[in-house]
Amino acid sequence: MKSCRVLFVCTGNICRSPTADGLLRHVIAQRGWSGRVVSDSAGTHGYHVGHAPDPRTIDVAAKYGVALEALRARRVDITDFNDFDFVLAMDRGHLDSLLAQRPADCSARVQLFSDFYAQPDAGLPDGIPDPYYGGPDGFEQVYRFIENGVSGLVKVIEKEYLTSVS
Repeated sequence: MKSCRVLFVCTGNICRSPTADGLLRHVIAQRGWSGRVVSDSAGTHGYHVGHAPDPRTIDVAAKYGVALEALRARRVDITDFNDFDFVLAMDRGHLDSLLAQRPADCSARVQLFSDFYAQPDAGLPDGIPDPYYGGPDGFEQVYRFIENGVSGLVKVIEKEYLTSVS
């Protein structure tokens, strides 16, 4: 068995990516995967470095038993492309930014997080929309999209990283 490291990326690392990070950390703890799966998040921009997630993000996650308060925003670093197995962009703009800075010898799979939707045919958006400038309903909707994506990602992690081949 090999370990798996996942980095979620959005713009400022205070809404979408910490939600995905916190939810995957929650799943890791529930499944006893600590030490075998690592989750983190970062932003393409350094607007909020060192800040906790947006209070609306924290509130929605808390409704589902997911704690985000301890997370702190950081910016994507060039070393992330080799320190993580997955670097997952929340939308196409983030993906373009990541692909532009990805080193040629990058070992990470750099792709859209929405590629992992567990129910891809359920009319879900191609990318996770930014709830920052909207109301509470947007944060709730984003949580549900991220929950679907984490569910699909967990299946991939389990199959590709945690299943022993006999």
